[in-house]
Amino acid sequence: MTNMRALIGGSGAPQLVSAPLPAAGPGQVRIKVAAAGVNPFDLAVASGALASYGLARKLDSYGIGFDAAGTVDQVGPGTSFSVGEEVVGLCARLELPYKAQAEYVVLDAPAVARAPRDVSPVHAATLPLNGLTAWQALDRTGVGPGGTLLVTGAAGAVGGYLVELAAVRGVRVVAAAGAADEELVRGFGAEWFVAREEDLAEAVRAQVPGGVDAVVDAAVLGLPALDAVRDGGAFVALASGVAPVALRGTDVATVLFRSDARQLAELVRLVEAGRLTLRVAGTYPLEKAADAHARLAEGGLRGRLVLVP
Repeated sequence: MTNMRALIGGSGAPQLVSAPLPAAGPGQVRIKVAAAGVNPFDLAVASGALASYGLARKLDSYGIGFDAAGTVDQVGPGTSFSVGEEVVGLCARLELPYKAQAEYVVLDAPAVARAPRDVSPVHAATLPLNGLTAWQALDRTGVGPGGTLLVTGAAGAVGGYLVELAAVRGVRVVAAAGAADEELVRGFGAEWFVAREEDLAEAVRAQVPGGVDAVVDAAVLGLPALDAVRDGGAFVALASGVAPVALRGTDVATVLFRSDARQLAELVRLVEAGRLTLRVAGTYPLEKAADAHARLAEGGLRGRLVLVP
């Protein structure tokens, strides 16, 4: 086999192409992809918006896909993985010609961890990008046990992990989501709930006098979420160019994602312990990727769509 199928984007809908089969170099592993998550970031890659956001150079095309679950197929020198191991990994670089939404992907070993036991690759593929984003965003807030955190978009893929991880760390969570999702997010560990239809800051401050210590704004609400934070608290945005002005001494930051094998392994451990919920909204074959991207763009999903090569 000298070629594989892979998805590329840059000018609109994803395109399925024949691409050279990649080889694992020093410190790398090649994964035969069993499942690849579909994330909002993939829509930006496919549309070609990366360059306009200042996140990548203007190229003719970009590989698509960040989350991979599958089996190690080839190892380069200097890696501790073995052929046949089931793994998950994050393909974090943006300018690669081919990425995780493909039949094979090559990743640096520090971006890969053992897959959760007794979990299907389809479910495992929902973990790396969203789980690492939530972990790293929580770290950036600086909130520890007993502190208070507002999570907007708490019923979404990233938001659900945020609520669960915060609860694991002993952080008291205010979850903001649609009214119909109250039972869901309380099940994730939220202590308080605010419906999307309410005045966010007033509703939060009514339950947490003075405001929460921090917010992770997964729903991209901006100033209304910032207004729910106490003076000198923290605000973490999860998208480029949407963070509000740092009013009232708030520590405002943007967290995207980075690969981290240690953190990913800890997320896997929490999945195996039943502390993190892997949610799949649906599956599509690679050749139906455009349909998956279109469905994601419609919104309203609970969990991630997953492509199966």
